[in-house]
Amino acid sequence: MPRTIYFDYNATTPLDPAVREAMLPFLGEIWGNPSSVHHVGQRARAALDDARDRAAKFLGAKPSEVIFTSGGTESNNLAIFGAARLLKSKGKHLITSAIEHHAVLHCFDYLEKKEGFEVTQLPVDPEGRVSVEVLKKAIRPDTVLVSVMAANNEIGTIQPVAEHGAVCRERGVVFHTDAVQWFGKEPFKNAGQFNADLVSVCAHKFHGPKGAGLLYIKSPLHPDPVAFGGGHENERRAGTENLAGIIGLVGAMEKFVNPPVFERAKLEPLAASLAEAVAKIEGAELVGSRNLRLANTVAFVVRGTDSIALLAGLDVEGVCASSGSACSAGSLEPSQVIKALGKPERANSLVRFSLGRDSTRAEVDFVGKVLPEVVRRAQLGK
Repeated sequence: MPRTIYFDYNATTPLDPAVREAMLPFLGEIWGNPSSVHHVGQRARAALDDARDRAAKFLGAKPSEVIFTSGGTESNNLAIFGAARLLKSKGKHLITSAIEHHAVLHCFDYLEKKEGFEVTQLPVDPEGRVSVEVLKKAIRPDTVLVSVMAANNEIGTIQPVAEHGAVCRERGVVFHTDAVQWFGKEPFKNAGQFNADLVSVCAHKFHGPKGAGLLYIKSPLHPDPVAFGGGHENERRAGTENLAGIIGLVGAMEKFVNPPVFERAKLEPLAASLAEAVAKIEGAELVGSRNLRLANTVAFVVRGTDSIALLAGLDVEGVCASSGSACSAGSLEPSQVIKALGKPERANSLVRFSLGRDSTRAEVDFVGKVLPEVVRRAQLGK
């Protein structure tokens, strides 16, 4: 077996060699500022415009509806802060779910604590799904924004976002979905499939570069900017564009999103074997939906220990796993997702395996073999 077994693809994926190759000219030869009027800058501008056109074509959108960002976190921040502040004269009630990524939840917390908005956090069922009926009941006349993720990063549960979006559209409420974990893992036709006004995308989740993402904004919506200092990105996001990253983002989208690079036919049997191994361990409990989930994700909690001990034990065996959101690495805070599932006493013992295109049967078999002993040692505090 190789010394390193990487089962943390929901956190990040390795940059694809072909994507890296496409980026290289924009780290050297084509180095101008796209906002400069001279020929060096305009060469960069032409490449940026072409990338936006390609992204729009891929998304089934207009070029003006594509805003390039630094990744999923910025895309979520721009969508939530921008839409809420734009629409506050119409109402100050916002809705999200209890299992969103912190890049979403912390935005809503800020708006509630600092800007006078009222936030409703929708509960989830035992599998982590947000009911469409619960959403319908939560919408009020003063509701202006709803944000529900497409697929959960910690437990892999897939949400009925198209139905959520249809409800919001019927009620005249702006709908945002954090689709960071969807792209490259689930079928994609076009941005319209989510019935969303705002869709967040992040390149490094599907073998693109870190530091690159986009926000799809359905026209004529024009969220307030959260970064100021220039008229970049149609006056929605100030700052000189990361052209190399944008080229990598668009290249990875075209190469790895349709069809998804995370092949369900390959990964589902591997994940099922991992889940079977977990289910046999005393004190371990699988969490999330068994059917409506990302094919690559297996999440579980363990009685009598915590995530730090379990992940350290796995790392000793050369296995890279996660306790959930990579943005919370090193944090001892219990998972808000597991709390929302009604298991607060287990919320500090989450382990997530997330497989990818290079995962193998031999790796899965190895992890299944060593996992019982890793859990036993963690429970004993050894």
